[in-house]
Amino acid sequence: MTSSTGRHEPITALHTGAGDPLLLLHPFMLSPHCWHRVATRLSDRCEVFAPALAGHWGGPPLNGRLVDTSRLADVVEGQLDELGWRTCHIAGNSLGGWVAFELARRGRARTLTAIAPAGGWNQTSVIQYWLGVQFLGLVPITGLGRWVPEGLRSGSIARRAAGLAIAKHFDAVPPEDLVATITAATNCAALLPLLAGSIRYPGLGDLRELAVPTRLLMCEYDRVIPNRRYARHFLRNLPESADRILVNGVGHVPMLEAPDRIAALIAEHMQAGRPHLRAV
Repeated sequence: MTSSTGRHEPITALHTGAGDPLLLLHPFMLSPHCWHRVATRLSDRCEVFAPALAGHWGGPPLNGRLVDTSRLADVVEGQLDELGWRTCHIAGNSLGGWVAFELARRGRARTLTAIAPAGGWNQTSVIQYWLGVQFLGLVPITGLGRWVPEGLRSGSIARRAAGLAIAKHFDAVPPEDLVATITAATNCAALLPLLAGSIRYPGLGDLRELAVPTRLLMCEYDRVIPNRRYARHFLRNLPESADRILVNGVGHVPMLEAPDRIAALIAEHMQAGRPHLRAV
């Protein structure tokens, strides 16, 4: 199940460590490469599994013109069954956070850490359409990127542009991770099907009945899903027992620029008997 972690090759899945089972789900248009440094830090206490989502670079194919997160969750559930994981701790970022909530509703989560999750809207929401329009603007860019020579695609200008989109301090992100981000985005077959599905199908809706211990991590400098607009649904609809934490000084994909902090926040939440934090 696990392929090479070389940054220029697609990663089918990261699978490392031993201990409590931990599932890590990557954002839209990225791949498991974004979890590599977090997985390394947690592998001394957890068996970490970070698969490539269907339709993404390194992931299984995804057929259909309209795709919603429930189909992505179906594929991940099948992978959990293959591993023999009836339940596991789950952490997901952006689209991965949305899929993580879907899996939690199916009873597959022991704990849930949602990092700048997508899906925080009801059907026919203005926020839902606005986010779709933002990502739609990436279609011609990623299409052009496939034809650009690799030397330009992985050059300093392209890396800087990618870093500014997903991180506050892009210079803290290793260059090879920025190159992998660009490569994953230009090889995301699910881009249009998921955009179409996200507009047609509802978001996460009411989360107040969610029984699993939940931690929401909001990124202070999130340029993709800004907190002012997109975090309100989660702040209002998560159970009172859920943690609500603002992670300072990071962008939308904080695992790339602050792996120590993200690993610590996930590990802390996994520990039983901890006090609930109600920050922000």
